[in-house]
Amino acid sequence: MFQSFFLSRRWALWAWGGLLVLMALVFITVQQTVKLNAWYGQFYDLLQKPEQAGGLDMFWGFMQQFAWIAFPFMLLRSLEMYLASHYAFRWRQAMTEVYLPRWQHTTDTVEGASQRIQEDCMRFARQMENLGLGLVRAVLTLISFIPILWALSKGMSIAWLQFEGSLFWVALATALGGTVVSWFVGIRLPGLEYNNQKTEAALRKDLVFAEDERSRMDLPTVFQLFTGVRVNNFRLFNHYAYFNLWSNLYSQVMVIFPYLLMGPSLFSGLITLGVIQQVSNAFGKVNDAFSYLIDRWTDITELRSIYKRLTEFEKALA
Repeated sequence: MFQSFFLSRRWALWAWGGLLVLMALVFITVQQTVKLNAWYGQFYDLLQKPEQAGGLDMFWGFMQQFAWIAFPFMLLRSLEMYLASHYAFRWRQAMTEVYLPRWQHTTDTVEGASQRIQEDCMRFARQMENLGLGLVRAVLTLISFIPILWALSKGMSIAWLQFEGSLFWVALATALGGTVVSWFVGIRLPGLEYNNQKTEAALRKDLVFAEDERSRMDLPTVFQLFTGVRVNNFRLFNHYAYFNLWSNLYSQVMVIFPYLLMGPSLFSGLITLGVIQQVSNAFGKVNDAFSYLIDRWTDITELRSIYKRLTEFEKALA
C-alpha cells in the first residue's frame, strides 16, 4: 500500500513533491484563518459602537480586508482539492500496477480480489488523502491558534477559570473526553464495515458471473447473499444511529460552549463583543483540531476496514 507509491522511483516526484506542495497549501490557508480571527475581533468591536466617528468608512474598509483574506483562501482551497484528487489517483494507480501482475501469477484464491483491486484501492487512496490532509490541517491549526486562545484566556470572569491558558485547557479536556466517549460508542463499527464489504463482494461476484451467463445464476443463492447484505447493513444503520446522535450532540454543544464561558465577562464589561467573537472562533478551531478523530470517525472506520482487506490481499499475494 505504501511502498508502491512512496518507495517507487517512478512515483517519487508525486509522492514526496506533491505531499510538500499540499502541505504548503494547507499551511497558507491556515494562516488565512488566523488573519480572519483577528479581523473578527476588530470588526465586531466596530459593530458594537457603530455611532463612532468615521464608522461607515471603517465598515467598508473592513469589507475590503475581508475580501483580501477570503478570496485568496477560496482559490487556494480549491487548488488544494484539485491537486489532492490527482495525488490520490496516482497513489491508486501505483497500487494497482503492483497488485495486478502479482495477482495474475498467484495460485491462491482470494475472496473478492477484483473488488480489492478496483474499489478498495480507490477508497484507500481517497481516504488517506482526505484524512492525511485533515490531520496536517488540524496540527497546523493547533500550532497557530493555541497562542491566540491562551492570550484570550485572560478575560475570564468565572472564578474557577481564572488561571493561565484556561480556555486552552478546557478545549483540550472537552476534546479528549469526547474522543474517549466516541471510541466506546463506535467500537463495533470497524468490524461491521469489514463484514459489510465481504457480504457486498460475495453478492457482486455472483452477479458478475450472471452477466456472462444468465443460466448460471441460482436465484435462491443470490437472494440468500442479498439477505446477508441486508442484515449487515441494518446492523450498521443501528450502530451508526446512536453514534451519529452522540456526534451531533457533541458538535452542537461545542458551538454554544464558548459563549457560555465568555458571556459573563461580556456583560460584566471585562471584554468586548469583538473579543467574544475571537474567542468563539479560536476556541472552535482548537476544539475542532483536538476533536479531529470524533469528526472523522466514520471515515476512519471505513479506512480501517479497507486497510484490513488490503493487508489480507497482500499476504495472499506474497
